Amino acid sequence: MRDESTKQAAQEFLAEKLAAENQKHEENLNKEAALARALDVWKYFRDSIFAQCNEWNSVTQEESLTCKETPMGDLRIWCASRSKQMTVQYDSRKLTVTIKNAARDESQKDAILTIDGYATDSGGHDARLVRNNEPVNVHTLILGELRLLTGIGRQRSS
Repeated sequence: MRDESTKQAAQEFLAEKLAAENQKHEENLNKEAALARALDVWKYFRDSIFAQCNEWNSVTQEESLTCKETPMGDLRIWCASRSKQMTVQYDSRKLTVTIKNAARDESQKDAILTIDGYATDSGGHDARLVRNNEPVNVHTLILGELRLLTGIGRQRSS
């Protein structure tokens, strides 16, 4: 005689086992996507910084911000009027981007972004920058850092 509760428990066990296997498979696909697309994510971020610096300078009609790439591939952004600099470093082994802004208050830490893979709506996988387990809005992040660097504060006052 079969006990219905034993059958149900065994089915629950199989369902949890399958879910765990699927989760592990998804994590592997996300990791592979992050590794494969990390350089593209970095280049997009780097190009976005250059574009925003150029736009800033075209509006001010002067070289308010100087943005250079070092031989090591890091970025240095200087604010001429404040003699402060911001450093952006990409670590291909750790899949991280670190932003060190000299204008940031000493009590505030460097901004550390990770490159994480994720499942797309179309069923594939891609990679993006993440901070505090949330996707980064690249434009907003860069603008906030540039505002801080130039001394006008992270956010616009009303």
